[in-house]
Amino acid sequence: MPMTPSTRPDPLRRSLLLGMAAAATTVAPMASAQTATTELSPLGTRLPMAPPRAEFVYESIVDIADTLNLGDGPLGERRIVPITGGEFAGPGLKGTVLPGGADRQLVRKDGARLLDALYELKTDDGAVITVHNQVLVRTPAGQPRYALSTIQLTAPAGRYGWLNDFVYTGTLDSLRPARNAVLIRVFRLV
Repeated sequence: MPMTPSTRPDPLRRSLLLGMAAAATTVAPMASAQTATTELSPLGTRLPMAPPRAEFVYESIVDIADTLNLGDGPLGERRIVPITGGEFAGPGLKGTVLPGGADRQLVRKDGARLLDALYELKTDDGAVITVHNQVLVRTPAGQPRYALSTIQLTAPAGRYGWLNDFVYTGTLDSLRPARNAVLIRVFRLV
């Protein structure tokens, strides 16, 4: 039977099916490292989707002083919250939060808060790790509070040098009124 425009295979459909078949054969070796899906990407790439996993690194209780209002700026209300101490612990990590850091905050005109904290952790064996934590906090009406962060850790070479080699995310929760502090949980993306 001769091919007519109505019976001719659609070249786009054919390439999508071939791409799906090729992706399916490459997923098995990757499945042990990450959960991958064989769905085509929105751009039609043949690489399987493999979202990152999050692994717990440590949690810290960061003690804070009262918030100081720095006045309104063009983007919203500016604040600073001094960091006065605290502690942290996780697998292979334990120590104190050093006083002297601060959390600079911007309360946007729409009510969202942008937090930008810079402070140090000191391990029980004396290593000092710098933490730069940037958080977006929103509380939309009728929805749960959103408080997630991107975190950069800078550690000295040696025992804690591995901290320099990952991308981190975190959560932020207030411990008030029980303690004038926040609880920060840190996860590495792998």
